[in-house]
Amino acid sequence: MLNIVLVEPEIPQNTGNIARTCACVGARLHVVEPMGFRLTQKQLARAGCDYWDQVEVVRWACADAFFEAHSKDELHLFTGRAERSFADVSFGADAFLVFGRESRGLDESILDAYANRCVRIPMREGLRSLNLSNAVAIATYEALRQQGFPNLL
Repeated sequence: MLNIVLVEPEIPQNTGNIARTCACVGARLHVVEPMGFRLTQKQLARAGCDYWDQVEVVRWACADAFFEAHSKDELHLFTGRAERSFADVSFGADAFLVFGRESRGLDESILDAYANRCVRIPMREGLRSLNLSNAVAIATYEALRQQGFPNLL
């Protein structure tokens, strides 16, 4: 199963959009705390997602816990600081697509520790980043395209 990982997400609407994408494609959503919001019913409703019951959500207390548990797995860390395009990577069925905070991405220490697993989504020079939920959708569908869109109509 494809895994989408949000490290310290800050905006509930983005997390809601990403949860909807995960529900629609059958991906597991990992949420690494602390978050910039609480996963309460009110916040979920505000995020506009009525698909939460269709998503397997795994919560992690901190980034260290997640990376300790999955350091040997197929991790792809998305960052504007990488040289390699995500289009040049082969994504396995159980890959973990890892995304950082909306405001500043993944911590430098994480990027350094996993430098050989960092990829970028190409975009014009001088622009900081895509919206997080858009970036997740782009990466998710490329991974699924490579796998032949398993279990999707």
